[in-house]
Amino acid sequence: MPHDNALAEVDTQNSINQSTGLSLHHAALSLFSDLSLEGVLKRIVQSSRDLVNARNAALFLYDEINNKETYLSAGISREQVESILVPSDGKSLTDVMSDTSVGLRLVNVPAQVSGDLKSFLGVPIRAYGKTLGQIFLADKANGTEHFSDEDQSLIEMFSSHAAAAIENARLYKQVLMNEAELTQRNEELELIHSLTSAVSSSMELEDLLAEMFERVLTLFSAGSAEIFLVDETSGVFQMSYRTGDSQVIWDKSRFRSGEGFLGKIAGRTELGWTHDLNSLEGLSEGVFGNGFGTIVGLPLIARGGVVGVASLGFRGQRKFGDRELGLLKAVGAGVGVAVMVTRLNRQARRLAILEERERIAMDLHDGSIQSIYAVGLTLDYSRMMIDESPAEAKGSVAQAIEGLDAVIRDIRAYILDLQPSRIRMSDLREGLSLLIREFKANSLVDAELQVEAEAIQDLDQEIATALFLIAQEALSNVGKHARARKVWVSVRSLDERISLQVIDNGVGFDHEKDTGNLGHGLNNMAERARHVGGEFEVLSSPGEGTTITILTDKKNLRQEPSIAS
Repeated sequence: MPHDNALAEVDTQNSINQSTGLSLHHAALSLFSDLSLEGVLKRIVQSSRDLVNARNAALFLYDEINNKETYLSAGISREQVESILVPSDGKSLTDVMSDTSVGLRLVNVPAQVSGDLKSFLGVPIRAYGKTLGQIFLADKANGTEHFSDEDQSLIEMFSSHAAAAIENARLYKQVLMNEAELTQRNEELELIHSLTSAVSSSMELEDLLAEMFERVLTLFSAGSAEIFLVDETSGVFQMSYRTGDSQVIWDKSRFRSGEGFLGKIAGRTELGWTHDLNSLEGLSEGVFGNGFGTIVGLPLIARGGVVGVASLGFRGQRKFGDRELGLLKAVGAGVGVAVMVTRLNRQARRLAILEERERIAMDLHDGSIQSIYAVGLTLDYSRMMIDESPAEAKGSVAQAIEGLDAVIRDIRAYILDLQPSRIRMSDLREGLSLLIREFKANSLVDAELQVEAEAIQDLDQEIATALFLIAQEALSNVGKHARARKVWVSVRSLDERISLQVIDNGVGFDHEKDTGNLGHGLNNMAERARHVGGEFEVLSSPGEGTTITILTDKKNLRQEPSIAS
C-alpha cells in the first residue's frame, strides 16, 4: 500500500506539472495576441496574477534610461510597493529588484508599510542582460499564507516570455513611428514638388492657392487658412483666398504693412506665431469659441519682398519643431514665387493682347481700310462715268466688287485667327473636323481632312490638344499668307508614333528669309511640339506651297506643362 500511495502522489504531481505547464503556455501565447505595448502590459499583470492565484498584482516598466516610465496596478498601489524594505539589507524592494536577475519573496511585511498586504513576490523582467521592469504579486487568493518556490519559478519563467513580448511591442511601436515619419516625409516631398510644379505652370492664381494650401492644411493639421496678397498699385494686403473649415480667422479683409499681427509679419518678412490670441486685434469671435489656440503668420516671399501673408489657425496650442518651421518657410518662399510668376504671366498675356490689338489695328489700317478707301474712290469714279461711258463705268464697278471680295477674304482670315477658342473638341478627329469646317467658311479655301483611327487610338489628351492647336495655327497662316486654293490636313500612325501634316498649294516662301512675315506662327507651332516631346519641320519654297510636319509619341514623355491655348 505505501508503494501504491507513492505512485499516486507521483501521478498527482505529474498531473499538476502538466496543468501548470499548460497554464504557462496559454499565458505566454496570450501576450503575443496584442501588438500594442499597453495591451501587452495589461496582459502581463493579469496573466501573472492568474498563474499563481494571487489576489493583487502590479508592474513597473523602465524606459531606455532606466526610469520607471509606466506603472500598472491590480490592487497594489505604487506607494505600497516603493515603501517596502528588504530586511536583509534595508534597501527598498524596487531597488533590490533592479539589481538582481532572480525573484524575491517576502513574508509578513509590516502592516504599517504595506497596509493589508502580507506577502510579496517580486520578479524582474529581463532581456539581453538588462532589467526592463518588475512584476509584483501580493497575497495568495486561496488563503495560503505566502508564495511557494513553485510560484516563484513559474513567474520567473513567465517573465522571460513577458520580456520578449515587451520587446516585440516596442519594436512594433517603432515600426509604426517609422512608417508615420516616412509618410510625413513623403507628404512633405509632395508638397515641395507641387510648389516647384506650380512655379512653372500656367495655373490661375486662385487654383494655385487652393492646391497649395489644401496640402498645407492636411500636412500641418491646421483648421483654417486665409491668404492676403498685396495689391501692386496701392500696397494694401487684401483677402484673396480662404480655405479649411467654415471658421473665419480675421474679421478684416485688408491691412497695410506694419499694421497689426499680419502687418508686422509682412514688415519684417519673418514667420511668426502666437498662443496669446487675446492680444490680437481683429480676430473673429468664432476663433475663440471653436477652440483655436495658435495663429501663424507666414510671409509669402519673392525676390526678397513680400507678395502676401498666409494666416493659419490651429486648434489648441500648436508646437513647431525645427523641421516644421523650415518646411513652412519653404512653403512661404515657394508660394511667393508662384504668385509672382502667375502675376507675371497674367501681365504677359495682357501685354500680348495689347500688342495683338495694335497689330490688328495697323494691319486693318494699312490693308483693309486702305483697300476699302480705294474701292470707294473706284465707285465714285464709276458714278461719274455712268452717263458719259456706261461700259467703262461697268468695268469700274466690277473692279470695285473684286476689291470688296479681297477685303472680305482678309477680314475672314483675321476672324479665323482671333476666334480659335470657340471650338471645343471631345476628341482629335472631331476637333479637326470642326476646325476644317470653320476654316473653309471663313477663308473660302477648299480643305480636306484624313485621320487614321489607329493614329488617335489611346492618344494622350495633352498630345491631342497640342496637335489640334498646331493645326489651328497652321491653317491660320494659310488663310492669311498662302493664297492657296486647297489645304490637306492628315493625322497618321508611323511606327508607334503619330504624324500631323498640314500641306497647302499656295505661294510658299523662302524659309531662310521670309519667316518674319509669318509673325509668331511658326515659333508657336515649334514650341508646342517641343513641349510634348515632338519634332517640328517646315518645308517651303516660293511658288511650291508649304508643308508643316509634326512627329511625336502618343504619350507625353517629357511631362512638362502644356502651353495654354
